[in-house]
Amino acid sequence: MDTLQIALVDDHTLFRNGLKLLLGNSPRYNVMLEASNGRDFIDNLAVGNAPDVVLMDINMPVMNGIEATKAAVEKVPGLKIIALSMFGEEDYYYEMINAGAKGFLLKNSDIKDVTEAIEQVAAGNNYFAPEVLYNVIKRFNPHREAETDTTTLSKREHQVLQGICKGLSNQEIADTLFISKRTVDKHRSNLLSKTNSKNTAELIMYAIKNKLISI
Repeated sequence: MDTLQIALVDDHTLFRNGLKLLLGNSPRYNVMLEASNGRDFIDNLAVGNAPDVVLMDINMPVMNGIEATKAAVEKVPGLKIIALSMFGEEDYYYEMINAGAKGFLLKNSDIKDVTEAIEQVAAGNNYFAPEVLYNVIKRFNPHREAETDTTTLSKREHQVLQGICKGLSNQEIADTLFISKRTVDKHRSNLLSKTNSKNTAELIMYAIKNKLISI
């Protein structure tokens, strides 16, 4: 199994050192780049030698995670970034999605959740820690009107959307619904089109804003 090259971007040295030590317990992960703020990260991000996955803090001095994510994705299109957040930073999630983040982790997550997020995002999937989804939903005003007309989604599309929000792969959704993976692929494509979502992360945010999922 190939080693995944990781970048850690966080202004707290103790946090970076601790996470680096935990990831270093497995030969699967190598922390190739560390930065204490977004500007430092961008300056040291090499186009021809980019990390496989970036763990990016949201609140940092000099350049925050939102600005750094935007700049990093512009510099290295397709760069896979996981946002590291604290409780109470839910207001920034939408901005991080728009900036190009592919996943979200709380900074107090267990190492197994961190590695799960890294593996999912490295494989081209999105990852939302369950606590992150719960916090966003909890902060959402239940009396607010849905931002988009969801009546255009079919019953099957709703079921596929639920599976996506649970972090299931297309094959796992297919197995759960007793349909083919090709059918799920088609439903996922239709969902992205109907909701004007550019990626799975935006699709999940759509489901949250329109109260289509529950934790």
